[in-house]
Amino acid sequence: MRLLVAGDARVDAGKTTFSTGLCEYLDATGFKPRAGNDHWFDHDDYLAAVTDGRLYGKDAKRLATASPGDRRPEELNPLHRLWRPEPGSDTGIIGASHRQFVLDRVGERYVVNERADVPDDAREHLPLDEAIHVGTLDELNAVMEQLHAPALAEIRETVEGADRAVVESYADIALPLQDVAFDAVAVVEPERARVYDGGRYGRACEAVSGSPREGRLEERVEDVLSFCDPLATCTLPALSSDERSHPATVADAYEVAYEALVTAALS
Repeated sequence: MRLLVAGDARVDAGKTTFSTGLCEYLDATGFKPRAGNDHWFDHDDYLAAVTDGRLYGKDAKRLATASPGDRRPEELNPLHRLWRPEPGSDTGIIGASHRQFVLDRVGERYVVNERADVPDDAREHLPLDEAIHVGTLDELNAVMEQLHAPALAEIRETVEGADRAVVESYADIALPLQDVAFDAVAVVEPERARVYDGGRYGRACEAVSGSPREGRLEERVEDVLSFCDPLATCTLPALSSDERSHPATVADAYEVAYEALVTAALS
């Protein structure tokens, strides 16, 4: 069973809380193929990882904790990007306004933006002497073809081979992985989850992108949902920060939504 969790809000949609509870409910492995954090806004999470010579975010760590077995966050999150705020209007080499792409971790390798101000602690603790350096969008695109695409292909095979897999998307992106047939999809936001048939959701993504392949990684959830109707809409009760940190508690609180999602996957 392959289940996708997406969010229709860019920030704090509740995807990770929903995903960790779903992993507990199904005894499933959670995956977050693409993720990132900000050196300024997520500094505690950044420091916790980088001082250990690693780079991952709190979402991947929570998914690893909720998944069965002894999982490292990097296993479930092959691509992680580090950002930092960019004063002024310069959008940098990847066009993110007020945000500077600093570096990527791709598996165990690193790609560094040579135009970025790399934090001293990252230079000290991460193996950046062996990193690939890029200075233009064309160079980054070439490296993404060489490194990022194979890393995503590998995690896709892992997801497809898993008995039960929960895949969490990033930001408000509709599909974090190409060419995965999801059995059902949950689109979450504060106070509710909408459940969709996986096949219909996939075809809606194709309709938005205009082709079966091009653009699917960057289609927004809100655009995709205009092409498909939910099978169910479930209320998600508010949870305290302590409750959200315990997947078993989330599984109990969101049981109705999880039942609707599993029913959709099996129908």
